[in-house]
Amino acid sequence: MATVELRFSALPEHVRTARLVAAAVARRAGVDEAVLDEVRLAVGEACTRAVGLHQHGGISAPVRVLLIEEEKQFSIEVGDEAPHAPVRARSADEVLGDPDTETEEDEMGLAVISGLVDDVEVSAGENGGSIRMRWPTTPPAATFT
Repeated sequence: MATVELRFSALPEHVRTARLVAAAVARRAGVDEAVLDEVRLAVGEACTRAVGLHQHGGISAPVRVLLIEEEKQFSIEVGDEAPHAPVRARSADEVLGDPDTETEEDEMGLAVISGLVDDVEVSAGENGGSIRMRWPTTPPAATFT
């Protein structure tokens, strides 16, 4: 299992960099080329949400992004350090519409993400939250010389 960790200051101008890095690592991990735009958009939404939570809460800690290459899947976890009401890990669809856990802006971002990614898990607590997104990978084609 290979992992790339990216941390960036909670500034909107760094979201683009996170999107580019995520797409490059996803490509190398074997995510289908046709899905890379969805990876970029989903990471952009998750990072924009984390930046907004940090800025709104006056949190100076960086936003963290983990890019995890596993045997048959590629995962991206975007984490924030904003305090949330404790929530067990659950799918984005379960979080949507729950008035105790998300603001309207958060719901919009989660709705976009859940429309782009089939496998999304959202967790939150007093010390921050995370959005974990997963995509299947295909092994590289064998090359013969």
